[in-house]
Amino acid sequence: MCGIAGIVSHQNVNEDLYEALTVLQHRGQDAAGIVTCKGSHLHLRKANGLVRDVFRTSHMLELKGHMGIAHVRYPTAGCSSSAEAQPFYVNSPFGITLAHNGNLTNAAILKKELFIEDQRHINTNSDSEILLNVFAHELQSLGKLTLNEKDVFKAVEAVHRRCEGAYAVVAMITGFGVVGFRDPNGIRPICFGERKTDKKTNYMIASESVALDTLGFKLIRDIAPGEAVFIKKGGTIYTKQCAKNPRLTPCIFEYVYLARPDSIIDDVSVYKSRLRMGEKLAEKILRINPDHDIDVVIPIPDTSRTSALQLANVLDVKYREGFIKNRYIGRTFIMPGQLERKKSVRRKLNAIELEFKGKNVLLVDDSIVRGTTSGQIIKLAREAGANKVYFASAAPPVRYPNVYGIDMPAVEELVAHDKTEKEIEKEIGADWLIYQDLNDLFESVRKRNPEMKDFDAACFNRKYVTGTVSDEYLQKQASNRSDKKKPKNDLNQTVIELHNTH
Repeated sequence: MCGIAGIVSHQNVNEDLYEALTVLQHRGQDAAGIVTCKGSHLHLRKANGLVRDVFRTSHMLELKGHMGIAHVRYPTAGCSSSAEAQPFYVNSPFGITLAHNGNLTNAAILKKELFIEDQRHINTNSDSEILLNVFAHELQSLGKLTLNEKDVFKAVEAVHRRCEGAYAVVAMITGFGVVGFRDPNGIRPICFGERKTDKKTNYMIASESVALDTLGFKLIRDIAPGEAVFIKKGGTIYTKQCAKNPRLTPCIFEYVYLARPDSIIDDVSVYKSRLRMGEKLAEKILRINPDHDIDVVIPIPDTSRTSALQLANVLDVKYREGFIKNRYIGRTFIMPGQLERKKSVRRKLNAIELEFKGKNVLLVDDSIVRGTTSGQIIKLAREAGANKVYFASAAPPVRYPNVYGIDMPAVEELVAHDKTEKEIEKEIGADWLIYQDLNDLFESVRKRNPEMKDFDAACFNRKYVTGTVSDEYLQKQASNRSDKKKPKNDLNQTVIELHNTH
């Protein structure tokens, strides 16, 4: 999960890109970067840290130009490195910069191909740099000194043929324009819009529509799975479907947790989908326990608020804000390691005792992943005097690893991977645990867009929509990316292993 943005304008884009990143900060707190283009010169600033800390006035003054791209990084592998801050740059051909959200499942094989066949060196462990070099090689293979939109689309078509996994991308070709494209399964979100000023039209591409809204851009639509949108320098826009068999299978976790509630993704309001999740969850509670003794519904801030409110309305039970959140602590789900996540829970939340004392409390969260956060929050509720503590998850049990850009790759880190719901209930210390049913979750999202026939919900049902994820790959991911083994994570080692097996 990362945030990306790209703008082609008739004025300097540095401030707009900065504002876009602040709006997308929830998608990544590890690093931030902006690159702009003025004439044939690129101006780049990127570093570890939050957007507000990475960019100072001196940096902003240097970021000159009427087009640029930007990125906030969330390290899928769980490690922090300034060398992997984006956008990435390659000088040949033309000078290309790229920012990527997602995860390539054939990154190790591609890296080997790039070195042996394309004679390109990859300097980091990031699959985003691999994707950049694939795109750059395909443009270079055209053998042209100048480009048009057809050339860009040909390169994207080749990217789709070679790359497997999830990717939403913005790339800037120095002196030519900005291109945005999405993998043929449409797993990660990306959209584009326009803003008219002084009879001129500026264009923007972003991970979520909320970034467009904030900057006064009108959402045109989402980029379709497999589609590319090229915005030429000066403001001419072109679109083309670049994949042979595209299908829309968006990541269901975007609606559960990742995206901001005020975003529209693939014509579905994230806010409305979360309301429906709460409604479905309440209906399940009434179905299995119509004589429940819940006194109050309390959300675990912030993502679950919308679902919890609707759940309380349907149950006709009081809704209360029982936890106060420290706004200066980041999202614990995307903390880089388990120890850091554990330390952050009590720093992040404090219970209001009067909302808990002597009551049967239903806590509502968007999901339960590792279970450690849920367990600690339940302890907080008991310490605040709760009589009974029930726990509801707006998502089904997370039992399987995600390989498309979310940091839950090792099954042994998932509390539900080898347990029944009753065992999970005991593990986290709840008096009663209620999970959302998967079909109800699907219906909560697809209700407003019947074109959504399926979703990437592999972490719930083990169905990997790209169809290329083997048990061997999952084992390698678990080995490389588990919290215990993250310091050993090295894509170079994976390539050596692949080379030795051929």
